[in-house]
Amino acid sequence: MTIKLGVVMDPIESISYTKDSTLAMLVAAQKKGWELFYMQQEDLYQSEGTAYGSMRPLEARYNPEDWYSMGERQERPLADLNVILMRKDPPFDMEFIYSTYLLEQAEQQGSLIVNKPQSIRDCNEKMFATLFPQCTPPVMVARSARLLQEFAETHGDVVLKPLDGMGGSSIFRTSASDQNFNVIVETLTNHGQQQAMIQKYIPEITDGDKRILLIDGEPVPYALARIPKDGEFRGNLAAGGTGAGRELSERDRWIASQVAPAVKEKGLLFVGLDVIGDYLTEINVTSPTCIRQLDDQFGISIGDMLMDKIEEKLS
Repeated sequence: MTIKLGVVMDPIESISYTKDSTLAMLVAAQKKGWELFYMQQEDLYQSEGTAYGSMRPLEARYNPEDWYSMGERQERPLADLNVILMRKDPPFDMEFIYSTYLLEQAEQQGSLIVNKPQSIRDCNEKMFATLFPQCTPPVMVARSARLLQEFAETHGDVVLKPLDGMGGSSIFRTSASDQNFNVIVETLTNHGQQQAMIQKYIPEITDGDKRILLIDGEPVPYALARIPKDGEFRGNLAAGGTGAGRELSERDRWIASQVAPAVKEKGLLFVGLDVIGDYLTEINVTSPTCIRQLDDQFGISIGDMLMDKIEEKLS
């Protein structure tokens, strides 16, 4: 039986060809002879209790001028697909949540969804990390200006960020003595109406914010250290950071081992851990990236590793 793999992603024509991890996954699946089907969020719908996709057959390839082609649109139950990759980038808004509801219906009818829809909803990428306090720096989630001020007074140099940001957006390095501290708190908490995260600043960010990829809880042996550009404290590639491959350290592997049982239990098959120095800062579950950079630097194929694991799960 030929495996049918669907993908829900952003417009494929506008991806970054050299960096896109979803393309690596699709090429790996195609190498196995699997049939590929492409969808965006707007193509998911439900009728009379069945979740459907308005999907198009897809071919993917490594060609910087021509990396995909698609066939005619088909209206099919999502459960016709053996596996569906949910690779839509944040924002994690209500439309994203509605998509997980539709994918969950397909899951109930037998499709494997990567990652599990309920767990994508449950595991906010910043909050999830706080469930492993043995791995994290001092951190607090609050919307009270008083509590955030007290944390900053205790820890000095701190970082404030929203719980729903990505790519380094709206992240501030500050301190209790900063004249802008109060306005930063007001902005991130919407004057005390929404939760924000405050962490002790980790000076080792100058050596890079490492992305460690887990496949069903097992770490890929290499991490991508995203090194901030001059004058910047954010390592995110979207914020101008550069990526340098590193072998995992003993501490990296220990952090992965602490997180692994939870991600396996929650059906989070492909996860990205963000580690600065000795500390876990985030757990990415929606659409983790950095496959292409690690493949290029170390001559590996993380897409193949993931598809092998998916094939094992399906069997």
